[in-house]
Amino acid sequence: MHLAPILETQLLWHDEAAAQATADRLAAALLPSPDAIIELHGPLGAGKTTFVRLLLRALGVEGRIKSPSYAVMESYGLAGGGSASHFDFYRFGDPREWEDAGFRDVFAAPGLKLCEWPEKAAGQLPSADLQLFIELMPDDSRRVRVVGAAHLVEALSA
Repeated sequence: MHLAPILETQLLWHDEAAAQATADRLAAALLPSPDAIIELHGPLGAGKTTFVRLLLRALGVEGRIKSPSYAVMESYGLAGGGSASHFDFYRFGDPREWEDAGFRDVFAAPGLKLCEWPEKAAGQLPSADLQLFIELMPDDSRRVRVVGAAHLVEALSA
């Protein structure tokens, strides 16, 4: 099995426009048929859900984009075909809840998987293609450490 090289970079989002620019670059790197697992790490209020919304909009999702905090998963059809699934594992008390919820089949199928609070499903999730570690700074900007497949990290570093 050949593993893609892993890279790491740092980004700074001074405002939502900077996060939108990152979402636009990531969407362009994922198209035409997004098929990746992206983990979003960070404390409450860091901007994980906001970034997911920006990315889904950049991928052509129209209509309401809901936080999956209570439903755990929300699915969206993508403009160019395919699907995106947005997960929020915050309420998981045990990683085995992932298996009990039947998510193995969702992760085995093609499509984009966006995972908030992936540490709550530790040991259950397949390896991520990209991880965003979002840190809220005192001035309300966000410092983002990006780790993942070289082609995705390079797209975000541009």
